[in-house]
Amino acid sequence: MTIKQVSMSEAAKVGKYIIIDGVPCVVKSVQISKTGKHGHSKARVEAQGLINESVKKVFIKPMSDNIDVPIVEKETAQILSITGDTANVMDMATYETFDIKIPEEFKDQIKEGTQVMYWKLMGQKIIKQVK
Repeated sequence: MTIKQVSMSEAAKVGKYIIIDGVPCVVKSVQISKTGKHGHSKARVEAQGLINESVKKVFIKPMSDNIDVPIVEKETAQILSITGDTANVMDMATYETFDIKIPEEFKDQIKEGTQVMYWKLMGQKIIKQVK
């Protein structure tokens, strides 16, 4: 897995990517409490899954703690063939071919010869944009 640790104060911002319970997520909202009797302010973070967008996560953590963030590699590929909801694609940089699932929102846009942007994220590959 390609992850790194950063401080909560750096990661607890809307739009940043974090890992909660092993699930890569994007931060949707953050509320920070004031410092209390024991010294540390806490952040209440609401996040949504990057791979499965129906996953919602909420957690509370001290701002002094560290949190894991995924390293997202954004690559371009060309569609070679389509079988059902799976496309066989070729990476434009390495010429590697592999199968990737076609997300529901792109099914009508993806055709053979089309270029797509995909993300490599924690050992998975996900189509994120049709070019």
